[in-house]
Amino acid sequence: MAEYTCVRPGGVVAADLCKEACMLDPIFQRSVDHSAITVMAAAALARLLSPRRLDALFEQFRQGQYVHRLLFSTVFELMATVVAGTRKSIHHAYQTATEPVAVSVVAVYAKLQGIETATSQALVRDVGGEVAALMDQLGGALEPIAPGYQTRILDGNCIAASEHRIKELRRTAAGALPGKSLVVLDADRRLIRDVFPCEDGHAQERSLLDQVIPTIARDDLWIDDRNFCTFAFLHALDQRQAFFITRQHGNMVCEPRGTRRKVGQIEGGTVYEQLVSIRGNHGRQLQPRRIEIHLERATRDGDKVIYLLSNLPSRGPRGVNARRVAELYRRRWTIETAFQELALHLNSEINTLGYPQAALFGFCVALVLYNAVALMRAALRGAHGARKIEEEVSNYYIAAELETTSRGMMIAIPEAHWHVFGTMSPDDFVAVMLMLAGKVNLRHLKKHPRGPKKPQPARTYDPAHPHVATARLLAQRQPRKRRTM
Repeated sequence: MAEYTCVRPGGVVAADLCKEACMLDPIFQRSVDHSAITVMAAAALARLLSPRRLDALFEQFRQGQYVHRLLFSTVFELMATVVAGTRKSIHHAYQTATEPVAVSVVAVYAKLQGIETATSQALVRDVGGEVAALMDQLGGALEPIAPGYQTRILDGNCIAASEHRIKELRRTAAGALPGKSLVVLDADRRLIRDVFPCEDGHAQERSLLDQVIPTIARDDLWIDDRNFCTFAFLHALDQRQAFFITRQHGNMVCEPRGTRRKVGQIEGGTVYEQLVSIRGNHGRQLQPRRIEIHLERATRDGDKVIYLLSNLPSRGPRGVNARRVAELYRRRWTIETAFQELALHLNSEINTLGYPQAALFGFCVALVLYNAVALMRAALRGAHGARKIEEEVSNYYIAAELETTSRGMMIAIPEAHWHVFGTMSPDDFVAVMLMLAGKVNLRHLKKHPRGPKKPQPARTYDPAHPHVATARLLAQRQPRKRRTM
């Protein structure tokens, strides 16, 4: 057997101290040496998304759908290859499956059309819960953005318009929206913890808030945009002894309770604070703080002043001052970054899937794969340090490495060998992930941040000459002066 060294946050631990956890079958040796990050990804998926686990989850949460010859785990595997970008479509995944699928491709599409949103939601919740527990063991924790609180960022995602393949869509030129979701990000772990899918692509996001309320826990801090600024939702947070930072909606009336005072400066603006009162139905009321941010530059919507509401205490052991509230609200863009990564690195919105349940299932599969990458990043932080990974490692290059090497590795290593990761104890799995993370060549995954963009010069257009020859323009370029060494 090949011997591996287990890396832990405190340093290197001799292999004989973690022999059972850090010894893998020799068949893995070449793949680990060639691309340890790809082995990490496959190991994470083998543990989190084993066929047995997926089929058990389907059986637990299904409502009307049932299993005949096509297992839920098979459908998931086909969808995951499309979302990960290793296959171009469900039909392509079906045609190139390692083992022939027991039913026709028409039956596969019929199964996708009927996957219930409760099953898709349960998939994200189940995987997110296990990943959170494993991340805590990996020792790669990020600095809490609000110490003393469990920070949740809530945002909506509307799936882009699909192609007009369904019969009912062929006579309309309007964009066909196959669904939308509310997504909850665990801000301290950079992990998707929950999703609330909706088949009605035109539904208001706030209409889904009643489903969110039962998931609120004491000492949660929820950060969200003005779309979710309703009295009912804020009151529910306050009643559950949770906290909020939300942008005030234009329709919400706030009555001043004290003098407005200037607090100070933050990057990009000046901060003011005032106590206010908000009245709801049946005599209910809230008395939060209102934080005003007078911006040096207007937002893309043209707003020069942003109003935030928060019930966080301003003083005491867990007090959060107004400037810090304003800075925390800016962290809301963390979830926008997550959506951007889903769009760039994962095929989270498959425009050929017009049926809402199929499209939402594809989006939820993307959320699950995003969490698998989050688990890998936690292992890298545990092995190399959080600051180095967050500042230097690019998810773009992780995705590119996986797309390049995963198929060949899965051909070289039979599926049966991956089952070991699903049967390991959590401690052993964490030790193996840290060992693999220690062998990752970070130079291959390094970010290359660009400098500030140069202002674009004004463009000219001559209708008589709609085209130009690039070679002629380059020939007119002035040669640069050579630097003397």
